[in-house]
Amino acid sequence: QVDLVESGGGSVQPGGSLRLSCAISGHLVSQHCLGWFRQAAGKERMPVAFIDEIETTRYTDSVKGRFTISQDNTKNTLFLQMNSLKPEDTAMYYCAATFSYTTWPPVSSDFPYWGQGTQVTVSS
Repeated sequence: QVDLVESGGGSVQPGGSLRLSCAISGHLVSQHCLGWFRQAAGKERMPVAFIDEIETTRYTDSVKGRFTISQDNTKNTLFLQMNSLKPEDTAMYYCAATFSYTTWPPVSSDFPYWGQGTQVTVSS
């Protein structure tokens, strides 16, 4: 069992920055992947950024160059640094974990473990 708890969401003006955190507890096997998805109101949950057990990172095109996924040294916290935020980044952001995914970009059904989400609103 893996438990994930997000924090750090909020409201910010366009061009601003936020850093999301995800506290990880439980047992992750040696091969695993952690990531962030987001879901705007009335839309499906979409992939954002991912990091595997050897810290290889991948980003979807909509956030590449603006968002950075990372972990702390203990591997107990996952981060998403979001810069140059745009109104279209407004969504509920979810932390997720899996043993592996089969396609790029990954789909939410590949991830069995989820946090409760944290809201990010980008508006002037």
